[in-house]
Amino acid sequence: MKRVSVLGAGGWGTALTVHLRRVGHQVRLWARDPELAVDLATRRANPVYLPDVTLPAGIDVTHVLAQAVADTDLIVLAIPSHGCRAVVRAAARHMASGVVLVSAAKGLEADTMLRMSDVVAQEVGRRHPVVVLSGPSFAMEVAHQLPTAVLAASSDSRAMALVQAEFRAPYFRLYGSDDVIGVEIGGAMKNVIAIAAGVVEGLGLGHNALAALITRGLAEVTRLACAAGGRRETLAGLSGLGDLVVTCTGTLSRNRHVGIELARGRSLADILAGMKMIAEGVRTTGAALALGARYGVELPIATQMAEVLAGRTDVRTALDALMLRRQRSETESV
Repeated sequence: MKRVSVLGAGGWGTALTVHLRRVGHQVRLWARDPELAVDLATRRANPVYLPDVTLPAGIDVTHVLAQAVADTDLIVLAIPSHGCRAVVRAAARHMASGVVLVSAAKGLEADTMLRMSDVVAQEVGRRHPVVVLSGPSFAMEVAHQLPTAVLAASSDSRAMALVQAEFRAPYFRLYGSDDVIGVEIGGAMKNVIAIAAGVVEGLGLGHNALAALITRGLAEVTRLACAAGGRRETLAGLSGLGDLVVTCTGTLSRNRHVGIELARGRSLADILAGMKMIAEGVRTTGAALALGARYGVELPIATQMAEVLAGRTDVRTALDALMLRRQRSETESV
């Protein structure tokens, strides 16, 4: 049994907390909001994000960050990308040297274009191995013990093996990878493509259009990942194609929901105001375009989604812009 701390009491953080307790670990969950922490401890459920999932006995809840990360073996960072740096910076001084950090967020830092593991590494230095947890994994399904396969990616093989061993369950399988760049770019970019998939769904454009969007989206994600130093085969796996498929087609996808509502004519501000959870693709789109510009990589789907999200164009015009681009070989620039 390990002592595990989970930072972030959203849907994914709560689901991982429940999962880790079920496999036998002593788990401590940190919620930024003191009122939510009290509610979680009292109700033994997350009334905001996973109301129908009971927190098993043996899970402690706190809003005190120093208490959350003290005397622990593993720290899971289930914090939205825009809040990751501040939380890790505040927690770093309280972490024991050598504790393995598991980055479970999918996104890019808006101002720096950094992947989450890079953000974490900047704040903690070399004192802590970092393992990225990514792949097709809706929080609700993991919490309900539905079969799920994900990746544990790290340059530290021992830390990666530790996470594979300690997170494994009959319904939760982890593959290993040392391609951290490819895994994280895939996990971040699929959210952008999923917004476009939602637009296709919301406009009622059919299965042909959705299949084309997912396929060309994968090509777009692969171009950027490879330019950044990732490996092409990684994007054909769980953190690329797998995550892209589930996020573009699943009814639990927040980013797909944003696209559907945009297609129905709602403003982005109105859509986000009505959502309890974060749609990472909204924040990632601009950072992805900036990263593409750095590497000289064309990202046509992300470009059109950025125009739609900024209110500079409508979804129909964005679709026309994609369909009327110069025709080319399917493998050109891929």
